[in-house]
Amino acid sequence: MDLTLRPEPLAVSRLPGDAPWPSAPAGTSLFSATRIGAELSVVCEPASAPAGSRVEAGWRALSVAGALDLALVGVVAELTAALAEMDVTVFVLSTFDTDHLLVRTGDVDRAVEALRSAGHTVQ
Repeated sequence: MDLTLRPEPLAVSRLPGDAPWPSAPAGTSLFSATRIGAELSVVCEPASAPAGSRVEAGWRALSVAGALDLALVGVVAELTAALAEMDVTVFVLSTFDTDHLLVRTGDVDRAVEALRSAGHTVQ
């Protein structure tokens, strides 16, 4: 698979499940919000993290290039298996078109090495 290492630093934040729905600031390159039960998770650039949220900054995203068919099986499993072998923590984010693997900034080099060793290309 072809992946792209996104340049912007990211943060993963958590709000209570009943928190108001956040808005993506203009010019934001990656912003995702997911509500389930007692939590609202937001992935965004650190400066855009919602006020009052628990914020874990220091992430980068490796995005699978191109649109993936929703019927494909095992994409995330194949990629995360390579990272698990190198003890790289992953926060997975999927969209309609593709998958994004967030890794801690300090693990980026090991993550890229692991994915390349498994036969993937990383730009």
